[in-house]
Amino acid sequence: MSILLGILTVILIFVSLFIVLVVLAQKSKDGGMGAALGGGAAEAAFGADTTNVLSKSTIYASILFFVLAFLLYLGRIYERKHATAGANNALPTIAIPATPPLAPTAATPAAGVPAASTVALPAAPATAVSTPAPASEKKTP
Repeated sequence: MSILLGILTVILIFVSLFIVLVVLAQKSKDGGMGAALGGGAAEAAFGADTTNVLSKSTIYASILFFVLAFLLYLGRIYERKHATAGANNALPTIAIPATPPLAPTAATPAAGVPAASTVALPAAPATAVSTPAPASEKKTP
């Protein structure tokens, strides 16, 4: 099944490249990119009815593109559903531990919170300011 899906993927890539080239080769109403990239060459090859041939090929290629994309989608779903755990193409199963994560302790800061800095600040200069003692503490002679 995976070989068929690989072949369809390659065909899908070629169809998408063909769509890009056909769209670029078409002449626009104002003669934009189509005239610069071979609009005249397409007229020489297909005659005066070039726009009809290029537009029909664009339509058929886009239908083929969507059909191939849908088939690949269904094929990948089928492949995923029928894959066994021991097969090479199955996705691995990862066991999740049942223990909850540990809470941060005081020694380790929480995530996103910066640790407290231990920078020593200079001491304030000592000033000799005398304050009067309260009246209740005054000693009488």
